[in-house]
Amino acid sequence: MTQPLETAPTEQAGRFDQAQRFFDRLDADTVSRLVTAAADVVLVIDAQGVIQDAAFGNEELLSHGYAHWMGQPWSQTVTEESKPKVASMLRDLGSGKGPKWRHLNQRASDGTELPLSYSVIQVPAASGGNPAHAIAFGRDLRPQAALQQKLVTAQRSMERDYWHLKHVETRYRLLFQVSSEALLILDANTEKLEESNPAAQALFGETLAKSGWSLAHSLDKRSNTALSEVFSGLRSSGLSSPVEVRLVPSNTEVSVSVSLFRQEQSSHFLLRLAPKNQLADTSGMAATKQVLTDVMESAPDAFVVTDLSGNVLTANRAFLQLAQVSNEALVRGESLERWLGRAGVDLSVLISNLRQRDVVRLFATRMRGDYGSTTDVEISAVAVTTGEQRCLGFTIRDVGLRLNSETKPSRELPRSTGQMTELVGRVPLKDIVRETTDLIEQLCIEAALELTGDNRASAAEMLGLSRQSLYVKLRRFGMGDAGSEGEA
Repeated sequence: MTQPLETAPTEQAGRFDQAQRFFDRLDADTVSRLVTAAADVVLVIDAQGVIQDAAFGNEELLSHGYAHWMGQPWSQTVTEESKPKVASMLRDLGSGKGPKWRHLNQRASDGTELPLSYSVIQVPAASGGNPAHAIAFGRDLRPQAALQQKLVTAQRSMERDYWHLKHVETRYRLLFQVSSEALLILDANTEKLEESNPAAQALFGETLAKSGWSLAHSLDKRSNTALSEVFSGLRSSGLSSPVEVRLVPSNTEVSVSVSLFRQEQSSHFLLRLAPKNQLADTSGMAATKQVLTDVMESAPDAFVVTDLSGNVLTANRAFLQLAQVSNEALVRGESLERWLGRAGVDLSVLISNLRQRDVVRLFATRMRGDYGSTTDVEISAVAVTTGEQRCLGFTIRDVGLRLNSETKPSRELPRSTGQMTELVGRVPLKDIVRETTDLIEQLCIEAALELTGDNRASAAEMLGLSRQSLYVKLRRFGMGDAGSEGEA
């Protein structure tokens, strides 16, 4: 077996010990291939710093710079902040210092910046008369830059997650402290107290602050047994029901609800304790809410609650009657637009106004029943944007009888803009304009005939019409004998 050659240590680090032995017969082509394989970009630079030749490690780099850099001063092919580095590297060539790698941003042919790390080596003049020149070896830094960018992105993501967790913890702490319900957190294995909120401290008094406090010491024997069964059920099945216990020595009865949660490698019990008097207050509030629900269900005006998009959540009996639907289940989840006014118009207007002002009053439109009936209605609505579920509430009142009683004589002109706008939504605009125009013409002709003593020639002159035009209008309105002039 061939033994490795033993050589003395080199005088300068980074050089071959036997370069003369192994490289003295290399031809130019071999040297070119070795140089190209050793770097991603190789530039041949003359004594004036002009790029005379170049080699690239792959086709993609070749497309970035070959034609763009050739024949140009090296300092003109880099970005502004890299120019001093190029000058420094070329200046240090003859100083005898070892090669140093410098980061330069080379301008690519498409105007982008190509990050490269360069080291420059001077080549002495050849015996054949070739002048001295330098070779710049460049390494493509884009993979490193991409890796650094991924690292920065990952760090930012971790920071966002960290601050998100901090905010969640802050909210948890705040809710835990301000909750009016007494809360205890116990270790699920030892049942020792880990944390309590001010409401729990007020409930148990000073004993809670004592070292080694245990919930078992604050309960009577029967309560301890019942609570131990709850803990055992949670450990085995994860399910539990509220249990009533008695605190000693205050002799207070409380209802305890227990939940099991896990954090990292440990399990914990969350206990919510509510004294009996608080439960009574809660029951009273529930009864009041039930009375309100019963009243709304029996109200003569239709009432419907939708989500923020107008999809029905619940409705009372009066609404089902207007919509001609037999069961609330048939309207739940449907868009209110199905029964309301002009499709695609009225509901959009209502929701838009509710988003801006939270309240809409006396919006005139029509309700369409599933069997073809139409009812004139007025809608008042409110947006509820707080609480567990945001929603919209609509009170719909049938005003058909009121409109019939307020119907004006056919020849009476509306006396106000408000009366005119009441027709909007019930009658198309072109019909409102046409009927109003006809009514005004008819009233003007009647007034002119009355002023002229039924002299139609004078009436036509007063109105600025020809007699023929007046006769046409008289026939259209059915006013008297349109064929006789009746001149005085």
